[in-house]
Amino acid sequence: MVLSTSNSVAAYGDEESPSPAPPPQLATTNYDHGNKENLDAGALFVLKSKGSWWHCGYHLTTSIVAPALLSLPLAFAGLGWEAGVLCLVVGALVTFYSYNLLSLVLEHHAQLGKRQLRFRDMAHQILGPAWSRYFVGPIQFLVCYGAVIGCTLLGGQCMKFLVLQTIYLLSNSTGDMKLYQFVIIFGGLLLILAQLPSFHSLRHINLVSLVLCLAYSLCATAGSIYLGNSSKGPPKDYSVTGNTTHRVFGVFNAIAIIATTFGNGIIPEIQATVAAPVKGKMFKGLCVCYTVVCATFFSVAISGYWAFGNKAGSTVLSNFMNNGKSLVPKWFLLTANVFTLLQLSAVSVVYLQPTNEVLERAFADPKTDQFSARNVVPRLVFRSISVVIATTISAMLPFFGDINALLGAFGFIPLDFVLPVIFFNLTFKPSKRKPIFWINTLIAVVFSAIGVIAAVAAVRQISQDAKTYRLFANV
Repeated sequence: MVLSTSNSVAAYGDEESPSPAPPPQLATTNYDHGNKENLDAGALFVLKSKGSWWHCGYHLTTSIVAPALLSLPLAFAGLGWEAGVLCLVVGALVTFYSYNLLSLVLEHHAQLGKRQLRFRDMAHQILGPAWSRYFVGPIQFLVCYGAVIGCTLLGGQCMKFLVLQTIYLLSNSTGDMKLYQFVIIFGGLLLILAQLPSFHSLRHINLVSLVLCLAYSLCATAGSIYLGNSSKGPPKDYSVTGNTTHRVFGVFNAIAIIATTFGNGIIPEIQATVAAPVKGKMFKGLCVCYTVVCATFFSVAISGYWAFGNKAGSTVLSNFMNNGKSLVPKWFLLTANVFTLLQLSAVSVVYLQPTNEVLERAFADPKTDQFSARNVVPRLVFRSISVVIATTISAMLPFFGDINALLGAFGFIPLDFVLPVIFFNLTFKPSKRKPIFWINTLIAVVFSAIGVIAAVAAVRQISQDAKTYRLFANV
C-alpha cells in the first residue's frame, strides 16, 4: 500500500472537511533554513536543504542498496523458497510504506512551520523529550555508527582479497599482510571522505554509488547463473537443515538479515537535504530508490539461492571461490569486488552523517562561517577521531557481523518498521473505523515481536560463535 503525498490531513481522521491552511508566513518558516538564527551548527552545516528529489533518490539508494544485499541468498537458505520470497516482498512493501508515512509526517510538520530535520527531533515532537533522548537518539546513533564499523570491516575484507589476488597473479605469492592492515587502509580512505562538509555534498558520490550497486548486483547475478548451470557449483539442495530449534532460530536470523538489508534509519536526515518546498519530493526519491531495490535485491537473492541452495555463504561472492580457487574467471571476481569496495566507501560516509551532525552541533559555532578556521579545525579533528575509532573497532573485531545483526534487530526494526507507523497514527490520528489505523497497528505489533525474537536469535548466535572470536584475527 502506497499513500499519495497529496492526501489531506483530514482524510486520515474523523473530520469531514480539511483543516484550514496555515498562514503563508507560517507555512514557509524554516523550510530552507532561512531562519538561521534558530538552527544549531549540525542542522545548519551538515543538513543543508539544497537538494532536489533526484539527489534524495541517490541518498536513499546508497543508504539502502548496500553490499549487505549480497547476504540475501543466505537468508533464503534459512527460510526456503516460499518463505524467502514472501519475506523479501513483505520487507519491500512494508519499508516503502513506512518510509512514505514518515515522509508524510515530516511534510505535515513542515507545513505547520516546524520542519523536523532529525529522527530525534521527530521523536521529541511526537513522543516527548524522554523518548528522543533515551531511546530514539541512542538507537539511531548505535545503528548508524555500527553500519560504519561493519562497512569498514567489509571494505578491508574486499581490499584484502583484491590485493592478495593481484599479488598472486603477478608473483604467485599469497603475501603476508593481515586483515587489520587492510581495514586500516580502508579507514584511511574513509578519513578523507569524512571531511566532506555536508550531506548534500555527497550527491555526486551517491550517484556513482547507485551505478556501482547495479554493477556488482549484475556481477553477482551473472556469476550465480553461470555456476548454477555448470558442474563447478555445489549440488542444489533447497532443504532447511538442522534440528527444530536450529531451524526456528534460523528463520528469525534470516528475517533479521532481510530487515537489516532494507534498513535505513536516516529518513528524516535525508529528507532534510531537500530544498523547499519539500512536498512530494521524498515520494519521488523513494520511487527511484525502490526501482533499484527491486532490480538488485530480487535478482541477487533468487539467483544466488537457486545456484547454491543451503550452501549459500555469508555473501554470494564467497560462493564464487572454493578452497582459495576462483570458480568464475578471476577478472570477473576481481571486478565484482572492486565495485563492492568502491560502493562501501560511499555507504560508510552516508552513515557517518548522523555522527557528523552530532559533532558539528557540539563543537561548531553556527554564528561563524562554515569554512572559517573556528569551524574547520574542530570538524577536521573530531571527524578524524570518529573515523579512527570506527576503524580500530573494525580491525579489532573481525566478527562484527554477529554484533551487527544484534544492532539490526534492536535498531533497524524499531526505526524503520515500528516508529514510522506510530508517528503517523499519533500525528494524523486516523479513526479506528479506518483500515489505515489497524494496518499501522498490526505492523507495529508484529514487527515489535519480530524485533525481540530476532534480538534473542542474534544473542544466541553470538554465544555459539564466541569461542571462535579472536581480536585482530586474520579472517
